[in-house]
Amino acid sequence: MTHLTNIIRPETQQDQNIVETLTREAFWNVYRPGCVEHYVLHGFRQRPEFIPALNLVLETENGIIAHIMYSHAEIQCDNGDMIPIVVFGPVSVLPAYQHQGYGSKLIRYSLEQARSLGYGAVAITGNPAYYHRFGFVSGQSQGIFYADMPREADCPFFMIKELQDGYLKGVTGTYSDPQGYLVSDAEVDAFDRSFPPKEKKILPGQL
Repeated sequence: MTHLTNIIRPETQQDQNIVETLTREAFWNVYRPGCVEHYVLHGFRQRPEFIPALNLVLETENGIIAHIMYSHAEIQCDNGDMIPIVVFGPVSVLPAYQHQGYGSKLIRYSLEQARSLGYGAVAITGNPAYYHRFGFVSGQSQGIFYADMPREADCPFFMIKELQDGYLKGVTGTYSDPQGYLVSDAEVDAFDRSFPPKEKKILPGQL
């Protein structure tokens, strides 16, 4: 996709360090002191769930300013079936370019790419106020539950969106995040030492 000087394209091997630095900058001290997202991305590239065709960067005349990553996931149905879906994240935008529509542009484009590649549905854990604009709805409202929470618990941060109409019709089951999202603090700290030092801060609003 080209819009003026904005280009969305797959990440190349030459982009990887740039994108990991971008991701680190985007998430540093946002949800916790420091961040883990750059290490999650680093590890996912070697995992079988990773989808290279949906590992995308947004590039302007100033270079790469945003990135999104997708991976394979599944719904474990109550009847024993496994329904393949996809999940995305992290979505990263350099702080200087946040709140300017770049993240939304990247998400909308990537969802259309996922649809065109034949994927049936996509899950996300995040802020409902942000993701509802892209057509995501509560997983609970569709009979799909976040595995780490009791089914009766309110879980608005887990959302789902059909990419193919009717793909989830009649489906009831649970969703678990791919294993690649689970990382240890020790692994993150060791990886982070390969980057320039940044101060970890405890800030309001962190999880």
